[in-house]
Amino acid sequence: MKRSLLIVVFLLPLFALMAEDVQFKASAPGQVIAGKPFQLTYSVNQRSKDLRAPELSDFDVLAGPYTSSSSSTSWINGQRTSTFTQTYTYTLMASAAGTFTIPPATVTVSGEQYTSNGLKIKVLPPDETPSAESEQPQAAAQRQQQQSSGSQQTSSDNIFIRTIVSKTRVHEQECILLQYKLYFAGVDVTQFTNNTKIPEFKGFLKQELDQGEIQTQLEHYNGRNYNTAVLYQTLLYPQHSGDIKIDPAQFEAVLRVQTRSQVRSIFDDFFGSYTNVTRVLSAPATTIHVESLPKGKPAGFSGGVGHFTLKSNISQTEVTQNEAVTLRLDISGSGNLKLLKTPSVDFPEGFEEYDPKVTNNFKTAASGMSGTKTIEYLFIPRAAGTYTIPAVNFSYFDTQSGAYKTLSTPEYTLNVKRGVGEENNVVVSNFVNKEDIRQLGSDIRYIYTGDLKPTTASKRGPGNAQFGTLGFWLWFLIPILLAVVLFVVFRRQIKENADIRKVRYKKANKVAQKRLKLAKRLLEAGNKDAFYEEIERALWSYLSDRLSIPTAELCKENISNLLLQKGVGDEVIKALNDLLSTAGFARYAPAQSDHEMQLMYEQTTNMIDQLEEQKL
Repeated sequence: MKRSLLIVVFLLPLFALMAEDVQFKASAPGQVIAGKPFQLTYSVNQRSKDLRAPELSDFDVLAGPYTSSSSSTSWINGQRTSTFTQTYTYTLMASAAGTFTIPPATVTVSGEQYTSNGLKIKVLPPDETPSAESEQPQAAAQRQQQQSSGSQQTSSDNIFIRTIVSKTRVHEQECILLQYKLYFAGVDVTQFTNNTKIPEFKGFLKQELDQGEIQTQLEHYNGRNYNTAVLYQTLLYPQHSGDIKIDPAQFEAVLRVQTRSQVRSIFDDFFGSYTNVTRVLSAPATTIHVESLPKGKPAGFSGGVGHFTLKSNISQTEVTQNEAVTLRLDISGSGNLKLLKTPSVDFPEGFEEYDPKVTNNFKTAASGMSGTKTIEYLFIPRAAGTYTIPAVNFSYFDTQSGAYKTLSTPEYTLNVKRGVGEENNVVVSNFVNKEDIRQLGSDIRYIYTGDLKPTTASKRGPGNAQFGTLGFWLWFLIPILLAVVLFVVFRRQIKENADIRKVRYKKANKVAQKRLKLAKRLLEAGNKDAFYEEIERALWSYLSDRLSIPTAELCKENISNLLLQKGVGDEVIKALNDLLSTAGFARYAPAQSDHEMQLMYEQTTNMIDQLEEQKL
């Protein structure tokens, strides 16, 4: 009995592996350099045999396949988990540049054949080595000196940043992708500091892209292979025509440099010594040529630029009187979706319509913003009959064809049947209270035509009108005076609410405090990215509301000028600009400690309190 129990215990991991789904994967670098070896690996999560690799005609097989396996067992909450991996490794080398495909391989597991995924590998050409005749004497001497000293070369040829834009000539509101891309070769980049300066992007609306953790990949540029990493990227939408200049950007990087200039022991001479060097890297300025939109804009054009499609549907075409109907529009595509205005629908007279419900499902990527804007129009036909809901037009500037396009929905015919008990309904064109207007029957009180003035006080009963008395006039005048007072108060409130700048000015601190409370919860939860994003939003939204600066003009320069005009000291303005820079780029820095996040929260709270004391 005990022997059987032991056999079962030892076989349980095997049964678990057999029950697990078979996963057979191929992996290799996405970019390799011609003439340099790399590894192609096939891994399977169960014991396998009879690996059949595809024909690798585009590569030289230097070694392999080498077979290895690994297994592990862990106990988590009393549950046993076992894993097993079998790996087949090839060492390959490409002799020519280009993009090549490795077909799937097959392997046999428990008598069944499984197929891996295929791979696409981009082979970069090798570095172009300058000849001795073409190399300048000064550069050759410098290279020999650096090689003799054993230090790494950190010249502008080995590490630099490029400003890359997807287009340099666009129309107004046409999307541009801007990237600051780091190129480095022969140097060891350990980290990036917070001292980063990004331009204000004046003349653009920007939509920053969350790129997550910075990834590196190989790229062949100017005859040399570099490791590259995108440090910052954003979508830009030009707001006016003309040449718009994007100022230079600056980044600071910490390099790990090896040097043998001072040999203190035999170990230093053998292993070498290292030091960290901070290097300021500048990304060059660039200019975008923005053309104004062509003349001849359609009547329904509302600023849409991109490529869109329009679909519509109606919830029902056979309804009963006073039954709600929904007309839905879907505007899909890519472009400045956030700036699209809601199309208007010309409903027939006698239809009660409500404010449309707008749902945005947008996605931002390096290719631009795409998604769907859904608009739902709710309306209620109040009278029976047959009605036509006219077509809805949506006009935009198509960036693919360079011309205006107008999309239209089909017309819908709506048959409205008379409802039960609705024969005496009165239909009017203005539904003030959103209610049915019905004729009254027996509940109408007839007009009294007798003498309203009583002859004696004794005739004034509870049911008689006391015309001419003080109480009568008070009951008559008080509602009128109350209505006048309410009219004046409400009119003043409406007038104040109509001034959007004034409303935003009053609510600036309240909105900022709400964002700071949310940032405090994110800080306690340790959510770094969301915390810094909320801190940055709190600062920018507060300044925009308190200083009445439109979003398109919101930049440090405009903020500083307005604060100077309002008498704010230079020290406060400098501290504010430093805080904005730190908040803007803390998300892209290496992991921040809890102390640094707490310090950022306290600095932001104190800064908003200081600006409140200035009574801007």
